[in-house]
Amino acid sequence: MTENPIQTRREGAILEVTLARGKANAIDLQTSRIMGDIFADFRDDPELRVAIVTGAGEKFFCPGWDLKAAADGDAVDGDYGVGGFGGLQELRDMNKPVIMAVNGICCGGGLELALSGDMILAADHATFALPEIRSGTVADAASVKLPKRIPYHVAMELLLTGRWFDANEGKGWGLINEVIPADQLMDRAGELARLLASGPPLVYAAIKEVVRDAEDSKFQDAMSRITQRKLRTVDVLYSSEDQLEGAKAFAEKRDPVWKGR
Repeated sequence: MTENPIQTRREGAILEVTLARGKANAIDLQTSRIMGDIFADFRDDPELRVAIVTGAGEKFFCPGWDLKAAADGDAVDGDYGVGGFGGLQELRDMNKPVIMAVNGICCGGGLELALSGDMILAADHATFALPEIRSGTVADAASVKLPKRIPYHVAMELLLTGRWFDANEGKGWGLINEVIPADQLMDRAGELARLLASGPPLVYAAIKEVVRDAEDSKFQDAMSRITQRKLRTVDVLYSSEDQLEGAKAFAEKRDPVWKGR
């Protein structure tokens, strides 16, 4: 296996994270823990604003859990690290945008990892599936998330049959933002990341916390927590220099300069 299963690259305020483990970029316990540490550091680094996650090579984004490692003793209920499987889906307070650039096969836990991002860009040859049913296990995170992202009956079909679908079908269901020629995928991801990196980080943080908090709330309850500033990121935003800067920039008909404070 590759000595460094996860490669990272910083470009200004953007962090690029590449799964580069073996031939298929499968995730074992050690790799998951490394990913959790990387994403936690990204979350806590005030200089970083956006992350892009992709896979090495042209064939695989990620097939999810490494069944060979499991056969060698990795327990399915083992220590996945601070962010749970893949380092991201259970990481608390991830209030920065994460773009998934799916460059190939994306199945099982790999699709669950993709669902942990805020936007999904897919190469035109990428394919997707939740084949856990065929190995006698449950796609737990996907069972929670997928019926909330796409029509219920479509989500249940994918979960219950494990069938494959392509990027264009995924886009048709609203699961994927854009389908892009493979040789242009990372350029487009970088373009989108630079756009987000130029935006207001405190607003992004508030948006992400509001979305999480409101997921299982009644509308009025969620709105009350926002207007009463009971959400930390909203409270920080409403007291920030950036909010004042936004109003000044609008009045002065100029582009705002966001400082994240």
